[in-house]
Amino acid sequence: MIHPWHDVTPGEKLPTEFVAVIEIPMGSSIKYELDKETGLLRLDRILYSAVYYPANYGFIPQTLAEDDDPLDVLVLCQEPVAPLTLVKARAIGLMTMIDSGKRDHKILAVAVDDPEFNGFQEASELPPHRLAMLRRFFQDYKMLEGKAVEVEEFAPAVFTLAVIESALEAYSDQRRRGFR
Repeated sequence: MIHPWHDVTPGEKLPTEFVAVIEIPMGSSIKYELDKETGLLRLDRILYSAVYYPANYGFIPQTLAEDDDPLDVLVLCQEPVAPLTLVKARAIGLMTMIDSGKRDHKILAVAVDDPEFNGFQEASELPPHRLAMLRRFFQDYKMLEGKAVEVEEFAPAVFTLAVIESALEAYSDQRRRGFR
């Protein structure tokens, strides 16, 4: 069985373009999460608030972020994408949040093969309301669980490069030492 975190190649045009593994389709109120041991998706929870994911949500394979999970990515495209689908994506911005005291970066990306979104190069080119909705979702989605998160403004695409490279390097280092 192929493990989507360990066995999927993250891409050939890193760090600007990459393969994203979708966990949660746009419009869902179900929080699926990769089970790191098996590579299957598990139901983490149904969101407590009356909100839904404003973009397809997943991760970049063979990355390890500061929160000890694969690096998160929000992929904008016209349609909800089924879980465990591989999507060729390009980074257009970075949103950082503080969740449980840890920095939790979210790469904002567009689906390269979606003609409605693939022309965007920077998050700032998106309608301001779209960015406000994305940011607001992460401010609100844990509120009824009694958990507070801090969400920073979107940073330009250039800020994603070091974050992605660092997560690729951290994964490689951890893989050499062996995952626990």
